[in-house]
Amino acid sequence: MKLVTSLVTFWLVLNCVSCSFVVEPGPAVKATRGEIWPKPKVQSSTENYFGIDPVTFQFKVTGHTCDILDKAIERYYGIVFSVANDFGSTETNAINSRNLFAKQATLDYSNFFGFLDEVEVHLKEPCEEWPYFEMDESYRISLNKFEYKLQSSTIWGILRALESFSQMVISWSGMLRINSTLIMDRPRFPHRGLLVDTSRHFISLPILLQILDGMAYNKLNVFHWHIVDDQSFPYHSVKFPELSEKGAYHRSMIYSPEDVQTVLEEARLRGIRVMPEFDTPGHTRSWGESHPELLTPCFGKLGPIDPTKESTYAFLSELFQEVTGVFPDRYFHLGGDEVAFDCWQSNSDITEFMDDNQIVDYGILQARFTRRVVDLVDRLNKSSLVWQEVYENADNLPDGTVVQVWTGDQKQLLKQITGDGLPALLSACWYLDHLSWGGDWQKFYNCEPRAFPGTQDQKKLVMGGEACMWGEVVNDRNILQRIFPRVSGVAEKLWSQRNVNDTVEAAARLEEHVCRMNRRGIPAQPPNGPGYCL
Repeated sequence: MKLVTSLVTFWLVLNCVSCSFVVEPGPAVKATRGEIWPKPKVQSSTENYFGIDPVTFQFKVTGHTCDILDKAIERYYGIVFSVANDFGSTETNAINSRNLFAKQATLDYSNFFGFLDEVEVHLKEPCEEWPYFEMDESYRISLNKFEYKLQSSTIWGILRALESFSQMVISWSGMLRINSTLIMDRPRFPHRGLLVDTSRHFISLPILLQILDGMAYNKLNVFHWHIVDDQSFPYHSVKFPELSEKGAYHRSMIYSPEDVQTVLEEARLRGIRVMPEFDTPGHTRSWGESHPELLTPCFGKLGPIDPTKESTYAFLSELFQEVTGVFPDRYFHLGGDEVAFDCWQSNSDITEFMDDNQIVDYGILQARFTRRVVDLVDRLNKSSLVWQEVYENADNLPDGTVVQVWTGDQKQLLKQITGDGLPALLSACWYLDHLSWGGDWQKFYNCEPRAFPGTQDQKKLVMGGEACMWGEVVNDRNILQRIFPRVSGVAEKLWSQRNVNDTVEAAARLEEHVCRMNRRGIPAQPPNGPGYCL
């Protein structure tokens, strides 16, 4: 209730010129210290704590190792101990800080367990090269008098353990401290994604890499790259370079093969899958700048891809063969939303084709197109994702085709999709471009993916979900602030247990997490109203 009152007061400050009321000093929400986002499945902490000396501390890798782990250790050492620069880097200052910490800890009566100079990082199994759907991200952290250990069977679990460890470390008495803790954690959903649209506005490579960092800090694991659309085609195709040469906004606004490889590599190092989307048959107007023959002439302009030409499928086969060879992920998103049926209806060649083939509905025509493209992708050893319109218009979809729900009655749609035995993703309640106000993370936090009528087997078919950052009104200058921390609400909903739904408790942890992201270079907006970050 206190949180709600504070937020109402904040709204009044912004919107009321002549109101008279009393506002108490201090932040709207007091931040926690050393709490984890997203909340672990099982965590037991005590008041006992260790000191951490940045000069002497080290991660000790045992078991298996690989480049992902080596780079993660280096990255997290920098993340955790960058604050140490504030204490001075000389050996004398370090010794003085250590002595001061120990003295203060002794005066604190206390629960001081001594200095934690080494933490074991134990990877039980050999590293896998690429993250994948349903990879094991479980991990265990044990910090007590007898064991100082982060462990997992997989490299992906180790990455999540390092993130949690880094969040527990706080500054105190001129050094760092961490509480004695036991954590056993795993995600609730295997697909925890963020869609980023790079067509409506071109998002530069450095900003994309910052987005990947922010995703890792929130344990999101799928970067859904909506890379092309009507407005521009920034993806450089080796087979069809004219697509971006003529379809991109500008020659400086193209993702080169090297850029794409950089995104893939940096995502891999963070345990994040990169899933490309080439939306068809709609949202393809930029394709027509170089290949007008692919699109449907209508109303004196060009509309969606023409599904009646065999040359269309030959072109898509070549393009998708290239794209699926570039992106190693198992899943390939084919789009399928918002097709302009009125354009097809106005074209005599298409209406004649429908008459000849006894196709009586334009939704069925789209379903026929999609079925051929899904089969094409299947022959490339990939699995397809589609937006919900494809499901709504199709009489049947191949087994395993994932349907992404983005609009309408999400509960009824999820019931129908899973009732037909198809896997589903939820996005309808997680549109980041729908801005209520800067601190509207709670509306995302309060959406439950499995809150629909159906059997347990149906609910298991919900793979997770994605927050969607469509690009009409964001660019390099504001996309990070629009995504973070609002996507953090989605991240916790998809990682943590279903009973983690207390927004008052979450608000205090998120207040801390935003400051943490700010210190790490992510310009996340304040989540809860008035406050501050040290």
